[in-house]
Amino acid sequence: MARKLTFSIFRYNPNKPGDKPRMQEYTFEEFEGLTMFVALNKIREEMDPTLMFDFVCRAAICGSCAMMINGRPRLACKTMTRNLPSRITVLPLPVFKLIGDLSVDTGTWFRNLQIKTESWIHTNKKFDPNALEVRMDNKTAEEIYEPERCVECGCCVATCVTANIREDFIGATGINRVSRFMMDPRDERSDAEYYEVVGNEDGAFGCVGLMACADLCPMEIPLQTQLAYARRKMAAAGLKLQFAGVKIS
Repeated sequence: MARKLTFSIFRYNPNKPGDKPRMQEYTFEEFEGLTMFVALNKIREEMDPTLMFDFVCRAAICGSCAMMINGRPRLACKTMTRNLPSRITVLPLPVFKLIGDLSVDTGTWFRNLQIKTESWIHTNKKFDPNALEVRMDNKTAEEIYEPERCVECGCCVATCVTANIREDFIGATGINRVSRFMMDPRDERSDAEYYEVVGNEDGAFGCVGLMACADLCPMEIPLQTQLAYARRKMAAAGLKLQFAGVKIS
């Protein structure tokens, strides 16, 4: 006999005058292969068309369906209900601006992050559209591939103590992004230039080391390794600048 599932879902539309935050329950029988993504679509299509949440790919590639499921940030499309108790509480991700119900604005946050961390290749080489692609050795390419697997879902940001306290902290995803460019031989920035970007409490030195980001990353990216790499390089850069007579505040 199939289990009866009860979904207690956060409801609030900040753009609707008079609307107030509340929890609303929906109940139906579980069926084989049910994911949280399918469950939410069933609720919206058959029970309540006003329910707001985000999705695009259904394949853990876009990161749009991230939300708090039973107190843990997860991707709805990767979360099977059979691994959860019969009562499931669903909330929007913290830190990000609430659009409505389970939908949050991660796009603006990540766009600002890309600008703040200058997440693009910095080089003085003139681009030649007719030139052959620059070859890269396999070892370096594999090292860069690890941080590149980030789908910008925001789960690591939502679970980060510092990000929940300080809005300027770039979080594990930001540090992961910067470390990717530090590894890239095509990027010509010096460690001192990187220090100007992330060598502060908003960057590599703002993490308090709880490592919930690494534990809860749905893509299982080694965020702890990326943080250690970036922090080690920034600490060395800071010491060099200090010994060179540049005051480090």
